[in-house]
Amino acid sequence: MVRSVREVFDEGQAAGRLRVPVAAWRWATGSGLVPAADVGPGRWSRAVVEAADPEAVRAALRGIEAGVAADRLTEAFGVPLPILRPRVTASAAGHLVKAGLLVYLGGEPRFPVVHPDQAAALCRRRDLPALLDRHVPLGPDQAAVRMGVRRTDFDQVVRLGWLAPIGSVDIDYKRQGGVTTVPLYDAQDVALLEVVRPCVDWRAVRTARAGRRSPLAALDPSPGWERVLLAEVARMARVGRAAVVNWRRRHPDFPDPVAGTDVHPQFDRRAVVAWLLAHDKIGVPTGPTTAALVVAGAGGASHRFRLDDPWLSLADDAAGEDCLSGWSTDEDADALAALAGGEFGASLRRLTAPGTGPLAVPGEVRVIDRFRSGSGGLRLTLAWPAGLRRTAGSGPAGGVVRHGVAYAGPGEGCVCARHDCGGVVPVSWCAEHGDAAAPVLEWHPGGGIRCTDLSRSRGLAAVAGRAD
Repeated sequence: MVRSVREVFDEGQAAGRLRVPVAAWRWATGSGLVPAADVGPGRWSRAVVEAADPEAVRAALRGIEAGVAADRLTEAFGVPLPILRPRVTASAAGHLVKAGLLVYLGGEPRFPVVHPDQAAALCRRRDLPALLDRHVPLGPDQAAVRMGVRRTDFDQVVRLGWLAPIGSVDIDYKRQGGVTTVPLYDAQDVALLEVVRPCVDWRAVRTARAGRRSPLAALDPSPGWERVLLAEVARMARVGRAAVVNWRRRHPDFPDPVAGTDVHPQFDRRAVVAWLLAHDKIGVPTGPTTAALVVAGAGGASHRFRLDDPWLSLADDAAGEDCLSGWSTDEDADALAALAGGEFGASLRRLTAPGTGPLAVPGEVRVIDRFRSGSGGLRLTLAWPAGLRRTAGSGPAGGVVRHGVAYAGPGEGCVCARHDCGGVVPVSWCAEHGDAAAPVLEWHPGGGIRCTDLSRSRGLAAVAGRAD
């Protein structure tokens, strides 16, 4: 009797032929160590299998549990973790395997074993936040963290129909009630919510204190929420209404109106959002903006801090008060409070925040509020007299910059840097403003208030008069 010779192998048969673990064969094919299936999905020819080097296939195999991979992905976001970015859980590995970003090496499909080298390569990708938003759904608590709101506020979003589950997962809490079905939500839709519904005061929702009624509770579910005018489309894309009118005229695939009139047409919100995304008119936020602070206490030692989703409010006159708020870690909040707890407060040597140039404040910076949201985030608020606001130095350590007040008219040969506020940065070889002329100096605010309004020296006018 003649034995037939196998010509086609599945992964188990290929691994058995080489006498290596099935996981090793999976990694070898997933990493390109051996050619991809050449006969059909998951099936290899005899020539491919016999050409593989068993020792190389076996040596390449290394595996880590899903939880370990999740921890490494979380660490890739930075330390501390951005407050509006939940920790990556072990189930994310299963979703990344489904998306083809990780190779399944074994274990439970929901929590698979994966290769550490591939997980490390994923951690190094600059688009990692976008990848997770696209492929890894969020549970309700995770979604609330992603939005920076309380869980009760997120429940209101679901009640209004602005988000709907895309799936569910059964979780066995054992002693806390047994198996519970938890809905899952598209992380990209969660991240886009603030962009596509600009009419909502999301800052008020984020800063609603624990125990207070949600600002969203006063809203009623209505089909009208899903129809938008051209003006709201413009707000989504942060352009003028005329730009949207132009898009509608130039692009034949712009969504057709579903209601309204010729003058005030109404469009389906979801169709408009899909069109804006497809044409790169809006982007998916991958995380909060960040403010970087270099703060010095009474002893002079500098400490670096970070505030996520910062809100900087600058006063319009020197008699007012500037405020900066943002999400912080407990450790940073305690350290800032300790630095600012002295008689003269702390000095802000350098603040880099979106929307303004680097600022510095020489003293009297204090912590005026610590607010913990229902989702567990801690929001910190700093304040200082606006009259102390300065421009930070160009070096990474900060410091402050003084500008000369032009009491002598600048000539054509003046090489000093000039600013809109009327101040100049003098250089020693300038005849009008250099060291020989000893110009009067005032602090420059970095925007909002003119140099002359920030002067706190009563003798400034007399000094200027003597110089004349």
